[in-house]
Amino acid sequence: MERITSRTNPRIQRARSLRESKYRRETGCHFIEGDKLVREALMSGAALETVFVREGYVGEIDFPCDTLLVSDGVMDALSTAGTPQSLCAVARTPALPLPQAFEGTVLLLEDVQDPGNVGTLIRTADALGAGAVILSPQCADPFSPKTLRASMGSVYHLPVYTAHIPAALRALAAQGYTCLCGHLKGSEVLPPKTGKMALLVGNEGNGVTDASAVLCYPYRLPMPGRAESLNAAVFGAIMLYELTRDLR
Repeated sequence: MERITSRTNPRIQRARSLRESKYRRETGCHFIEGDKLVREALMSGAALETVFVREGYVGEIDFPCDTLLVSDGVMDALSTAGTPQSLCAVARTPALPLPQAFEGTVLLLEDVQDPGNVGTLIRTADALGAGAVILSPQCADPFSPKTLRASMGSVYHLPVYTAHIPAALRALAAQGYTCLCGHLKGSEVLPPKTGKMALLVGNEGNGVTDASAVLCYPYRLPMPGRAESLNAAVFGAIMLYELTRDLR
């Protein structure tokens, strides 16, 4: 196994560059850090190119890809997390076209820009058995380091697509989906729930766009308190639970 002790090694520099969206787009790769995320990616069939292992790591290191042993200083240079990591990896980013047909509950995110919100919503969709997540191109990158940490590996458990949201909503409606979105002027009565429900969560400050809202049933979550609205991830979690609980 090759050992690397220099932070300026080209392979370390390339891995570090994947912190930036520009290089993730150019290379079609992303960076994974932490034992749990690397193993989640592996078990889910993600295409790993390289795994970096900290010297002294006592776990299993028989990975089906190029494996490099790195010094403590190099691993610390690779990591963006505040806690020491033992495993990091470079993986190919899946480029998934929208399928001809969807199954189960679908979550759509339109211009949700906070990586923590996007990761949390992907993790929630995974936990509650959603069939897919669709992001607008203006959403936070689901494969950025912050989003990956927030999703806790769920981005590898269900398909995550990027698409123009109005077009995706039309495709879902054509397949018999009931599409609803959070809206301050919406009804406080949910439409009848079926096995084909799609939930749209909009931008943290501006909500859903008008072009998308007209394609959805607008819903306002009843709130007896004085806050006008909820955090996007909190709203999405409550709604996904409500839409899927009868199916369970």
